[in-house]
Amino acid sequence: MKRINYILILFSVVAMVSCMDKYTEFYTANSPVYLSYDSLRSAVKSVNPTELNNPGKIYFKDNFLFVVEKLKGIHVFDMTVPSSPQNLKFIPVPGCVDIAIKNNILYADSYVDLVAVDISSINSVKEVARVKDVFPYTVPPTNNELRVEPVDQTQGIVTAWEVTRQKKDINYQNVPVYPVWSYYEKNYAMYDAVGGFKNGAELSSSGTSAASYGKSGSMARFGLYDKYLYSVDNNQVYTFNVQNPASPVKLGMQYLGWNIETMFLYDDHMFLGTNSGMIIASLQNPLIPTQVGSYAHITSCDPVIVDNGYAYVTLRGGQTCRNTTVNRLDVLKLAVDYKTVSPVAFYNLTNPHGLGIDGNTLFVCDGSDGLKVYDCTDKTTIDQHLIKAFPAIQSYDVIPVNTSKYLFMVGDGGFYLYDYSNLNDIRKIATIEVKEKK
Repeated sequence: MKRINYILILFSVVAMVSCMDKYTEFYTANSPVYLSYDSLRSAVKSVNPTELNNPGKIYFKDNFLFVVEKLKGIHVFDMTVPSSPQNLKFIPVPGCVDIAIKNNILYADSYVDLVAVDISSINSVKEVARVKDVFPYTVPPTNNELRVEPVDQTQGIVTAWEVTRQKKDINYQNVPVYPVWSYYEKNYAMYDAVGGFKNGAELSSSGTSAASYGKSGSMARFGLYDKYLYSVDNNQVYTFNVQNPASPVKLGMQYLGWNIETMFLYDDHMFLGTNSGMIIASLQNPLIPTQVGSYAHITSCDPVIVDNGYAYVTLRGGQTCRNTTVNRLDVLKLAVDYKTVSPVAFYNLTNPHGLGIDGNTLFVCDGSDGLKVYDCTDKTTIDQHLIKAFPAIQSYDVIPVNTSKYLFMVGDGGFYLYDYSNLNDIRKIATIEVKEKK
């Protein structure tokens, strides 16, 4: 009798454990929407021109203006007649954020890949090389606080999230813990292959110019130097050999600091804008950029440009830039060897983004307060020498072209071209408007 009782008790315990071991859960979650690798790697070609919807960074070379359509591709405009830009073609490049051009080869990021595109004939561009899986796997941000379903990287690139209803049998002892992530300013966040999420960044060029190179704005993360292409992400610098422009070769990557936002190349040095300051690296050995100096400031979003011994850094506040109070321009004196940095002056602004310089003329994109043009001859009184302001636009970044005295600017409303050959009469001469904001 006791034996039977023991058996009944044991059966009851087993039954209770088995009931607790698994349960079915119903919940609403963000499920990944994938772009297959085959589709990603067969997209590049020339197609009919499309309208600007969500313009990003800009690049200028050989009378052609290239405007990135964020994460979609590249618009190509003929600027031969500056007052009448001609929308020529659109080049689909999924995941594109940054570009750079050497000779007739355009380099672009395409999610995890670096793509080299022959643009010698705009009407029939062709992909000539692709360095696969060179950049971190990334996912877009969610616009809600629902759970995030696991990502299967073998299915392709995550381009969006869809809200789905889920039903899952879950082991009691292994209930998944879903990471909670906040929206960061960049276009997407980096996905950690082991299952977590961490703040990421869009992948942005250099202020250096040469006959074979084009010119980008201050928000860039791509830069060309000698026979090398550099790209930066949140904390790494990627180096490619582009001596043969049509055959880029990845040489390696290295850590240079956290929260890198922009890169500017000048005088054999790399200037990195981070959300806590500026990092200066020597390119004496271009294979291994080596930090030689730095400048620290309050946490904020910032690009940096350098000219004739001075660095100009804009600091932007706001929730996504991790401070809510600081919006200013910092002017810094650089030592000849760039090892020491001395603050010269600070100027309050409204919501500064990109900036550019041509001699003693400083152009500042002050966000919702528009474009501002200053005489910066006297670094200590720049705010007293406002040459011109264009307040009725949302400005993002600029490229001043000193040979023609044209200023290329991009903002939420589209692309704007200014003639600043006469500083007493700076005029907007062309506009390419955004037709539909996405």
